[in-house]
Amino acid sequence: MENAYIAPVTGEEIPRGYIRIDGDRITALGPGPAPAMSATQGVEWIDGSGCLATPGLVNTHHHLYQWASQGLAQDAALFDWLVALYPVWAAMDAEVVHGAAGAGLGFLALSGCTTSSDHHYVFPKGRGDLLAAEIEAAREVGVRFHPARGSMDRGRSAGGLPPDSVVERLDDILTATAEAIDAHHDPSFSSKLRIAVAPCSPFSVSADLMTEAAALARDKGVRLHTHLAETLDEEEHCLAQLGLRPVGYLERLGWLGPDVWVAHAVHLGDADIDVFAQTGTGSAHCPSSNGRLGAGVARVAEMLRRGAVVGLGVDGSASAELTSMSGEMRQALLLQRARYGPAALTTRQALEIATLGGARNLGREAEIGSLEPGKLADVALWRTDTPFASAVADPVAALVLGARQPPLARLLVGGETIVADDELRTVAQDELGRTGGAAHRRLMRLAGEQGLATAGEVGPPPGQM
Repeated sequence: MENAYIAPVTGEEIPRGYIRIDGDRITALGPGPAPAMSATQGVEWIDGSGCLATPGLVNTHHHLYQWASQGLAQDAALFDWLVALYPVWAAMDAEVVHGAAGAGLGFLALSGCTTSSDHHYVFPKGRGDLLAAEIEAAREVGVRFHPARGSMDRGRSAGGLPPDSVVERLDDILTATAEAIDAHHDPSFSSKLRIAVAPCSPFSVSADLMTEAAALARDKGVRLHTHLAETLDEEEHCLAQLGLRPVGYLERLGWLGPDVWVAHAVHLGDADIDVFAQTGTGSAHCPSSNGRLGAGVARVAEMLRRGAVVGLGVDGSASAELTSMSGEMRQALLLQRARYGPAALTTRQALEIATLGGARNLGREAEIGSLEPGKLADVALWRTDTPFASAVADPVAALVLGARQPPLARLLVGGETIVADDELRTVAQDELGRTGGAAHRRLMRLAGEQGLATAGEVGPPPGQM
C-alpha cells in the first residue's frame, strides 16, 4: 500500500507514505513510495492515493443478538427497556443469533471495524448453541472476534431485575463458560477468536457468580467483562441491596485490574476514575446507547486525563440502532465537547480510543490498535478525496468530524481483504442484511408463539408508528 496519508496512532503521521505487509503482519511503513520489490508472485499493490490509512477500529462492547430486536421500547430508560425486552430475548434460538450476529458484524466491518467483542448473556434453555452460532458468523465475515460468555443467575425472585426464565444456575454457568474457553479460545498472537468471562451486571448476578467467574477467568488466563455504572438507577440499586456504590462493589469482589474492562462507566466519581487508572481497569464508552437510553455522558475526557484506559463500543443494536464504529468516534467527541468545552477531546484522541484504546481493553495492544512494524495488518483505508470530502483540509478530521463516513476503500484483517470499495468481499452483502431482517422476523414470531412479548407490546405507542 502506498501514496496514502497514514495516521498510525502511535508515532508521527505521514502525509504520503507506504505500508508493507507480509503475511498477516506489517513489516515496514514510512514516507514516500514503497521500496522496490522483486516481482514476487502474489504481491498485491494497493494505491492509497487520496486515502487515509488508519488502524482497523476496535469495538469493545456489543450485544449482537439485539440486531433482531431493534426499534423496540424506543422511549424507555435502561431498567424499563430491559424489563420490556427480556421476554422477547427469551425466545431467541441459534438461528436468530447467527443471522443477527452476521448482519451486525458485517455492518461493523463496513464502518471500518476489524475486531469486535460481544457480550452475550441470555441463554434460554433448549435453543441451541448460541455462542457457537455467533462465532460461526464472525468466521464467515472475517473479523477478529472476542465473544464474552455472559451470564445471569439473579432473577426477580432473588431481588434481581431479569425474570427467572432467563437466568441460569451458578454451576451450569461456570461449566458452560469453562467449556466455551476450552473449545474456542485462541491465545496466539494472530488469533481471530478469544473468549472472555462476562457476568452481566451487579443487578442481575450474585456475588458468588462474580467471585467464581473471576477465579475461573484468571485460572484460564482470559479477560473479565461486565456492565458497570451505566445509570443512576444502578447506583441506587447497588447502595440499597449491596451497601456499596458500583466501583466499590467490584473492588470488594476482586474485580479490578488490568485483565478487566467494563461497559459504560457513565457515573464515576473522581475517586472511581483514580481507582480505574491505578488498577489498569478499562472501560468501553458507548455514547450513542447512553444517549438513546438517557443514561448520561461518561467522563471520558477526565478519565483520559487521569490515565484510565478507555475504548469505544457501539453497544447492542436494540439500544443503538444501526450505530457504526466510525460514527461513535464523532459521537464521543461531540458529547465530550458539549459537556466540557471544545478542547475536551481532539480528533486524534477520538481515533485513539477507537483503535489503541480498544486494543488495550481487550489485552491486545501489542498486536493491534496502531500501525507499526510487527503488529497485525489490520488496516482501514478511507477515501477522503471524494468531491465533497476533499474540501476538508485534515483527513483525520474528515473521518472523525464528518457526519457521513468517508467511503471505505479497503479493510484488511491480517492482510486479507474484508471490504473493498464499500462492499463486503467475504460474504454476499445484501444477503447478509436480509438474513438479519429474517432473524428479526423469526424472533418476533417465536416470542409470539411462546406467549411472550410481541413487537406491538414493546414498540411505540399507537398512532406513532
